Amino acid sequence: MNAPSPIRRFLARGLLAAAALVAPAARGESADERLAAFFQAHLDATFALRPLDATLLGDHRFDHLLDDVSPAARARWLEFWKGQVAKLDAAFATADLSADGRLDRDILRDDLVRNIWLAENEHAFEQDARVYGSYSTDSVFSLLTQSTLPKETNVANCIARMKLVPALLETARTSLTDPAPTMLETAIQQNRGSIAFYEKQIFDLVGESPQLPALRAAAVPVVAALRRHQEFLEKELQPRARGQWRLGPEKFSKKLELVLDMGWDAERVVAEARREFERVRHDMAFVSRQLWHRHRPGRAVPPDDEAGRRELIATVVDAVNQDHGQPETLVRDARETVAGLCDFLRARDVLRLPEPDRCRIVEMPEFRRGNSLAYLENALPLDPQGASTYAISPPPSSWDAARVRSFLEEYNDRMLQILTIHEAYPGHYVQLEWSNRCPSLVRRVLQSGTFIEGWAVYTEQMMLDEGYGAGDPALRLMQLKFFLRAVANAILDHGMHCEDWSDERALDFLMNEAFQSEGEARLKIVRAKQSSVQLSTYFAGRTAHHRLRQEIQREMGDAFDLGRYHEAVLSNGSVPVKYLPQLVRERLKQPR
Repeated sequence: MNAPSPIRRFLARGLLAAAALVAPAARGESADERLAAFFQAHLDATFALRPLDATLLGDHRFDHLLDDVSPAARARWLEFWKGQVAKLDAAFATADLSADGRLDRDILRDDLVRNIWLAENEHAFEQDARVYGSYSTDSVFSLLTQSTLPKETNVANCIARMKLVPALLETARTSLTDPAPTMLETAIQQNRGSIAFYEKQIFDLVGESPQLPALRAAAVPVVAALRRHQEFLEKELQPRARGQWRLGPEKFSKKLELVLDMGWDAERVVAEARREFERVRHDMAFVSRQLWHRHRPGRAVPPDDEAGRRELIATVVDAVNQDHGQPETLVRDARETVAGLCDFLRARDVLRLPEPDRCRIVEMPEFRRGNSLAYLENALPLDPQGASTYAISPPPSSWDAARVRSFLEEYNDRMLQILTIHEAYPGHYVQLEWSNRCPSLVRRVLQSGTFIEGWAVYTEQMMLDEGYGAGDPALRLMQLKFFLRAVANAILDHGMHCEDWSDERALDFLMNEAFQSEGEARLKIVRAKQSSVQLSTYFAGRTAHHRLRQEIQREMGDAFDLGRYHEAVLSNGSVPVKYLPQLVRERLKQPR
């Protein structure tokens, strides 16, 4: 008999450890201590089943391995999650946990229940070819950009992991039986980027190293496997791609409730979004009226009716859009925005910034492009001393001049400032650095996307309200437009998955009602098809953050201190927003 593989040895050890925790508590061991041990064993077992999860969270014991993503292995994931729910309930449902312990237990249980539902109701490994790119390329890229292990260790792990990529892609080709066309098109584009990564970019990342010959040798079969995969995607899979991307009202509503985790159902989200949509458009018209004669001197302001207000906003937005940079300057322009943002945050004591600052602003790798203009990849919760990356995607070289111009107008100089507030200061980068310092391991690892995206959107208006931009009405107009995009996201999400919106209807809504460029609107339609519910997290999360701020500021009156409040919000990690009111009020009773 062959010796057990490394992953099976880790799996056996982790599952045994998790199972052992249902035994009676040791003498003197508190319920909170038992829960902490249970969660650590849960992570060990999870990482043994899914090594890439470990890498992306910063546990580097498994960096030389890749997940087994075969149907049988994925069935074991589901069995494990169900078993963990049963063990958690048996050991801790009535345990004498502290308030913090009960919160951690509930967050863990909700995460397991969500994983189970997604596994049973979504079929990404059969329908979404993009998921395999995470294993083939992100798994290696992250070792070279985020791990704080010595360079030679990371390169050795890359080489070991790369040897597993061809077999993984073989599994992909047998698993992808019902692909959705929109997801497949993005996967084809991203796989081309993966080929380029292994042909050149990986060596640029590594730089001078005695391991380069071994790395080059390991890349050869990976490139060959990716080329074979590209041929499969384009010639075999694309002609028969008929998979359905629409969730439908029932599944969408259930998924939304599980993901938002704030007690809102789908009908409440879309109803609140539609009301807010009209309010924001009213504010945009008000600001545009102030700017009209700056950009259209001598021309009468359009009539104050629905059509006139639409013309007013669209005309002024188009004028502001003309103040933009060039494709090759986007990253530099974003970097130049950062210093002013940080100076403002310190001068106004909006909140304390993380020290040292480890946020890098880079051009987005090609294999990550296709879903959004920018992202923030934060330092890993279990390896928090690493770098965070704010990545910006320039327009692809294949675009014609008109499409490039539209893209640059959408991300004009002022909009790029709002984007950088959202992604970095004081948005995602600052918030996730605070999250990495939360004492609770559960809350560092199991993060709420609704909290994260909601905070980033909340900061956009907050910064201008505090005086950033010195009252520039054009900057305020772009902030309102960017927020209108977040509100429109929720309406689009519901429309595409619950109301059978066509691409044409969605395009008309985004361009003519939400004032987005055609390029941005088409990209958002693709994203709505590919990431159901995620687009709703921006508006729902921002609403929760905004309303809590108003409530507590009213309660505290003149004693309200903005910096202290923000730090109370951030100090508990990226928790589900339904827990924030109690947590923030408790934190505000303590010294800053």
